[in-house]
Parts: sequence; structure tokens; C-alpha cells
Amino acid sequence: MSKLYEEFLAELSAMAAFDAHTHLDVAHLSARGLHDILLYHMVISDLYSAGCPDGARLPEEPSEEEAAMRLERAVPYVPYIRNTGCYWLMETILRELYDWEEPVTPQNWQRLHDHIQKTGNSQQFGREVMRKAGIAKSNTELWRGRDGSCDDIFTYSLEWSFFTRAQWGIFDTALIELEHAWNHEEPCPPLPVTAREEDLRFEKKIATLADVDAALTHYLSRIPYDKIITIASHFSTHIRYGKVSKADMEKALANRANAGEWERDVYANYILEEFLCRFETIRPEMPLQFSMAAEPLPFETISVMHSQTPLELAGIIAAHPKLQFNFHISNMAVNQTFCTMARELPNLSLNAYWWHNFFPSFIERLLCERLDMLAINKQVGYFSDAYTMEWSYAKAKLVRQVTAKVLAQRVEQGRYTKETALWIAQQLLAGTAKGLFQVK
Repeated sequence: MSKLYEEFLAELSAMAAFDAHTHLDVAHLSARGLHDILLYHMVISDLYSAGCPDGARLPEEPSEEEAAMRLERAVPYVPYIRNTGCYWLMETILRELYDWEEPVTPQNWQRLHDHIQKTGNSQQFGREVMRKAGIAKSNTELWRGRDGSCDDIFTYSLEWSFFTRAQWGIFDTALIELEHAWNHEEPCPPLPVTAREEDLRFEKKIATLADVDAALTHYLSRIPYDKIITIASHFSTHIRYGKVSKADMEKALANRANAGEWERDVYANYILEEFLCRFETIRPEMPLQFSMAAEPLPFETISVMHSQTPLELAGIIAAHPKLQFNFHISNMAVNQTFCTMARELPNLSLNAYWWHNFFPSFIERLLCERLDMLAINKQVGYFSDAYTMEWSYAKAKLVRQVTAKVLAQRVEQGRYTKETALWIAQQLLAGTAKGLFQVK
């Protein structure tokens, strides 16, 4: 790497970042043990592909016995993922935050697990990791703020009901998501991406248009607008987006017991449009975050985007110019498409590198394309999607490295001055996100 890269990396490492989308939790700000590092869901996918028998995520609160069992079954497959980007991030965490230099093996994983439990596993340690990461604030789910003891370092988003998210083998998801809110008086954790219909037992069920109206009214009235900076949801590419009538919705509701793809699309479009029309009369300045291009498989998701989805979503965004839409997309192939959308739709911005795109080569390509195509105040350059502060740390380090590389190359090419490049870096790491989400 060039001397200018090293100079820029030092400058970027000293810049405060805003982590615009995470799942950090007051109850375990840092890792509770090796399982919170080695069995982060992105690493589980690596291990599962390498032959590990477990592909499912760990529960939010695994018992010590379950964590130990999963670690014991996973560790033999660690050597096969040493080439991956996720492994490098994990290795960075262990080396730089826990002074662990050894390979993780069946013989030593318990010792490492004990070491992490004793060294980390506290809010104090989590805050220290956050300081080392150069992260000034992190945005997480509202319910994860719990007792408010991290309100000085957290902002919050509402992840409660995902009306336009598809689930594996379920066709009335939009109704289930709305029922999830209707059956709670206060915001609560969202349904998992791999929810099972047989596990859902709601007292209030949607059967009529009047029920839809009552459930939406309930949902919107229970949102604590003064405590959040955004509402986060998901656009499934399996859903066909467009206008549906009340008659369509009534017909689809009458066939709920035998719902298929047509009913799924009607439910999602009707509820979405009703929500957007009502929301723009309540809090139009609050951005709506939508993830997309991560579609359910039995355990996790696949990165995919159907060709018609961007154009259909463009119609929705254009029809609601008072609302602010912020997308994070896990499919590399459609980045140009969404850049062109954001160029022509003033109320659309793009959010960093998400899930299946969070690898060095994709980050570099995404950043280069977006710098060429989009105004800097339309693109957020970092969020971690992390569940513990250690993963925020590692991902921030990777993003700073790639960003420094791209900006140094452009200065060497004569495209930017040093001053311009460093200002761009500040906007990518914090400035744009703070402006979009109105964070002081």
C-alpha cells in the first residue's frame, strides 16, 4: 500500500463514526463468550457451508450448555474458513481485543471461551471497545435499549412489524406482522426472519378490512416517535409491488386459509400503502429504512433481486415524495440500478454495505460506484449490523481500510485533493447518516 494510503488510514482511524444500523443490546453490549464471536450469524453461514451440522442461529439467550454444544460442533470446521472475510474479522477481534494469537482448536476453545467471559461480558468493556472502534454513537433496536443505561451512546430505530417481508413457505406474512403489533400494547422485538406459523398464537386475528384499519391505527398510535430516529423494515423481492383495491383485499382476506402468492402480494401492498399514507401525515421527516435482497432460506437468506422490483419500488417512492426512504441492499448486481434511482428520486438514499455485500471486494466496488454516481449526502458509508460491540469494531476497521484505499487512489489519480478526500470520508463515516437521521 502507498504512503498516502497509510496517511489516510491514520486520518480515518481518528474520525468519529456513527453506526447507523445495529442490533447492539444493553444486556450484552460485548461478547458473553466465544459463541458471540465465533457463532455470529455471518460466521455460522461460513461454518455451515464448510460442513458444520448446525446452520441455524443461536437463540438470543442461549444457555451455557447450548452455547458449549454449538461451539464444540463448530470448532472442527474453523480451519476450512480461514480464507474468508468473516474469519479475518473474527481473527481481528480475538487478536486486538482479547490478545489471543492462537488458532481456535478443539483443544483450546474452552480456554478461549472462559477468557472472553472473564475479560469482556460487561458494559464497561463494551464501552471501551466502542472507544477503540472510534464509534461516537450506535443506532440499535428500541427494545434493546432496555433500562436506558446506554442512552448516552445509543440512538434507536423501531423494528416491530415488517409488512413487506416474505417468510419461507408462509403467504399471509403481512397480516401476521400486523397482528404481531396489534396484540401488543407497546413495541416489542420483531418476529425472526425464520418465524414458524405454528409458533404464533395471537388473540386478535385479522379477518376483515375493519380489522386491518384497527390494527394499523393501533400500530401507529403505539410508536414512540420521540424515542426513535427511524423505522426499519424490509422489502421482499418476491412480492410484486403495485396498487391493489379494497375489493382485492377483501377477496384475499376471505381466502386467507388457502393464501398463495397473489394473496401475499395483495396483503403486503394494501397494508404498505395504508401505512405510508398515514405516516406522511404524522412524521414525514423521519426516514424509513428498508433492507432488501436478502430472501429467506430454511436457516438464513440468499442474496437475490428480481428484475422488476426496483422499478416497482421506484413507483412507490415517487408516489410519496414527502417521505424519506433509506435502503440497504445485499445484492451487488443491482447497485447501479439503485444508484440511478437515488439520482432521480430526491427522497431516496442508500445505506452502506449490508450482509451479503459486507466483504472487502464488494465494499470497494460499491464505494467506487456510489462515489461516481451519487451526491455524498445521499450515501451512508458505514453501519455494522452487529450484535456485540466487538463486531462493530471489526467491521469499522474494515470499512476504514477500504475507504482509505479508494480515497487515496483517487487523490493519486488527481480526482480529489487531500482535503476533499478527507471531507468525503467524514461524511461517509458519520456526516451523512447524522444529517439523514437528524442526530445531534
